[in-house]
Amino acid sequence: MFNRLRNTAAGVLLLILMPGTGHASADSTFEALLDEVWEWQLAENPLFASQLGDLRYNRAWRDDSLEAIDARHLATRGFLRRLIAIDVEALGEDNRLNYELFRRELTGDVERHQFNSHLLPFSHRGGLQNLDNRVNFLPFDTVEHYRDWLARMEQLDVLVERQIARAEAGLEAGLAPPRVLMARIPDQLAAQLVDEPEASPFYRVFEDLPETFSDAERDELRQAARRTIEDTVLPAYRRLARWFDSRYLPAARDSVGLSTLPNGSSWYEFLAREFTTTRMTPDEIHRLGLDEVKRIHDAMMAIIEQVEFDGSFAEFLHFLRTDPQFYYDNPEDLYQAYLATSKRIDPELVRLFGKLPRMPYGVKPIPASVAPDTTTAYYTRPAADGSRAGIYWVNLYKPEVRPKYEIEVLSVHEAMPGHHLQLALQQELGNMPNFRRYSGFTAFVEGWGLYSESLGAELGLYTDPYSRFGALTYEMWRAVRLVVDTGLHYKGWTRDQAIDFFRQNAAKTEHDIVNEIDRYIGIPGQALAYKIGQLKMLEIREAAELRLGDQFDIRAFHDEMLGAGALPLDLLEIRMNRWISEQL
Repeated sequence: MFNRLRNTAAGVLLLILMPGTGHASADSTFEALLDEVWEWQLAENPLFASQLGDLRYNRAWRDDSLEAIDARHLATRGFLRRLIAIDVEALGEDNRLNYELFRRELTGDVERHQFNSHLLPFSHRGGLQNLDNRVNFLPFDTVEHYRDWLARMEQLDVLVERQIARAEAGLEAGLAPPRVLMARIPDQLAAQLVDEPEASPFYRVFEDLPETFSDAERDELRQAARRTIEDTVLPAYRRLARWFDSRYLPAARDSVGLSTLPNGSSWYEFLAREFTTTRMTPDEIHRLGLDEVKRIHDAMMAIIEQVEFDGSFAEFLHFLRTDPQFYYDNPEDLYQAYLATSKRIDPELVRLFGKLPRMPYGVKPIPASVAPDTTTAYYTRPAADGSRAGIYWVNLYKPEVRPKYEIEVLSVHEAMPGHHLQLALQQELGNMPNFRRYSGFTAFVEGWGLYSESLGAELGLYTDPYSRFGALTYEMWRAVRLVVDTGLHYKGWTRDQAIDFFRQNAAKTEHDIVNEIDRYIGIPGQALAYKIGQLKMLEIREAAELRLGDQFDIRAFHDEMLGAGALPLDLLEIRMNRWISEQL
């Protein structure tokens, strides 16, 4: 099974392992190109720059007009040509790895453009319809920060027109979105269609201004906010809602799979390679998923027998979904349980890790405007300048569908030792190019999150059978993803088929299952990364424990695994095999 995860680019990989001659001219040329591209990326992605703490573009949005997208594609092709012209054999060893990672990033960007994903610009999980939520990721410490946000608000009408233009171009090209996803958006837009500026979600950030601001400054900002909302924000959203209801939603398609779109099967094959960093085909991934579902199902049955449940597997899942003992009856108790679990995990981390991030993280509720349509939890990384901690966002909407037995496993995935530990450490690594420090490969990032779930018992979690079943439910969830994602987008499955398969195999609640399936419909291929990344990491650990025996040090192993940031799985395996040999 694991041999299918191997990448065959042996020549390039061998070159990375060879000592470099370190010609200064080649290294300096390459590093100058990295710096140039990074600065270009910040200028082209102002919101990303602001989130990192670089406020040079804090009044701008990314230009997502059709012309600007084509121009970025041409620029990326030019960067790739310049990169290929550099003699990789003349680079030092560190830069050989940087070169290979940068080559993969640019090549993927260039290849992705042919599929025109930018012509499907709407997502039911967030976007233009709730742009006010961006304030959660931006600094608001000075009067100037608020003026910057006002400047962005004043451009909302331009953003709306550009997104409508992209969507219209998509319809002309035969790229219509799934109707079942688009049907969620009118309710999200409705939150923006208020009668008074003070009722707008965009006004909330101006309600509780810092006490350090003078009365005159607070009055000025609030008056400007009301004026901008009245003159620009509300008309823009009314225009968007009219167009969406009358034009885009009726034009949406009944099918859900990517393969039903022009060039859709090739598109999905590309996404499978990109998200898994392997050469596995969708058919191979589908079979792997079925194998994993069976293996985890057997482990679940052992727990059902342990708790002496008198009934079938399906009846046990129904019991978990419906028995009140497994749920809180109000959002505040659920939130406190997430906080308590996170506090309980943190002191145990030193047993498994020698190096922990300096940057802390917090636990916050997912904004109410998106909570009904999004997943159970997610994580956002810290600001690069240290001005904002990492955030573990938890969904408190309908606590009666959010089981207690999943809190531990969810927390180790999203916070510590999962995403926060890995991503915050990556940002704090020393001599690393910015493109590696602030980005990554999904198979590593999400594979690490799922691998972290397997560490729960070593951290003193999963002490009762229901929590252990919860951990297996989360692993089953990711195995199911391999089956339903490939089923939906490559094998012609319907949405109902995917929901039924999920329901039959995992103890997730009905609300979560439907939201998850819709997530996979909306982000084809991304769901493949988790299990495939985890399996490779477990394989590497098993090999290290077998070869090193009593010499195996789990803290040193994890520090090495995370010590180069997020890597493609083939390069991770090379790195860890070299580390194992060095220990011997």
